[in-house]
Amino acid sequence: MSVSPEEMPSDDETLQQYVGSRLALHEQEVREDIRAPGPKGFFTDTTVCIGCKACEVACKQWNQLPDDGFEFTGRSYDNTGDLGASTWRHVAFIERPGKHPTTGFADIGWFEGEDAAPPVPFGPDPHGGADFSWLMMSDVCKHCVHSGCLDVCPTGSIVRTEHESVFIQEDVCNGCGMCIPACPFGVIDRREDDGRAWKCTLCYDRLSDGLEPACAKACPTDSIVFGDIDELRRVAEERVAVLHDRGLEEAYLYGAGEAGQPGTGGLNAFFLLTDDPEVYNLPPDPVDPTLKIGQAWRAAALAGAGMVAAVVGVVLSSGRPR
Repeated sequence: MSVSPEEMPSDDETLQQYVGSRLALHEQEVREDIRAPGPKGFFTDTTVCIGCKACEVACKQWNQLPDDGFEFTGRSYDNTGDLGASTWRHVAFIERPGKHPTTGFADIGWFEGEDAAPPVPFGPDPHGGADFSWLMMSDVCKHCVHSGCLDVCPTGSIVRTEHESVFIQEDVCNGCGMCIPACPFGVIDRREDDGRAWKCTLCYDRLSDGLEPACAKACPTDSIVFGDIDELRRVAEERVAVLHDRGLEEAYLYGAGEAGQPGTGGLNAFFLLTDDPEVYNLPPDPVDPTLKIGQAWRAAALAGAGMVAAVVGVVLSSGRPR
């Protein structure tokens, strides 16, 4: 949208009209880019998540999801618990003893460039308590490249869209539940009132209208970034390099590509983490169970052959004279 000074109108009224038309053109270009087919997804940077839960609220509001009962779990500030049929975004508050070089507040370097201050570690409690730190992460469906839920669905309810996201057609789902154990992340669940399976849709309806997903739109720190997968990977790798330069050697990408996560082929919603996946309640080596079908059949065949050999051995031994 850069404009040379020579192009700018001189009088105020014309200038206002000109700027308005340029903004409208830019908005239209953005909408067309979002609508365009191609792999899209989320890059979630946990180092700038402030735990505000704006993404959770925006997701529930836009998708008209029911509440979770307003029950107090007693586990930190996380009263959602986990992802489920009525919770498609879940902000986890992970309380940890000891210092950790990540921040519970926004890292201003994300906004102000590489020369800004490094992430602020949680140090000793000024009131005399023990060292303490929080890890925060907004979790969501990973929209795996190899999706076990899609592969096992018997009705064709689960499909892959033109944006490479994994979408459940609620009018086709029969509530069989086969997709639930097939998800290595435990994302999908069924609602008690209708029995059908539900999960994040990557706001497919918003994308069709040229709008970014509600959670990314609402995130005040850009912890959740939406866009083309290749561009997100580039941004994420640059972010990791910046954090490494600042001394945060623990930073790494989880699920950014097939090389790092062959069991899923990579994730279309991947994360920047600063601790082991298990700390964030993520599996260290998730695998689409359908990729193991050949191995399972081979194991079954070997077991069957062993049983046949055993039976034949028993029959032959029983026929020998004593």
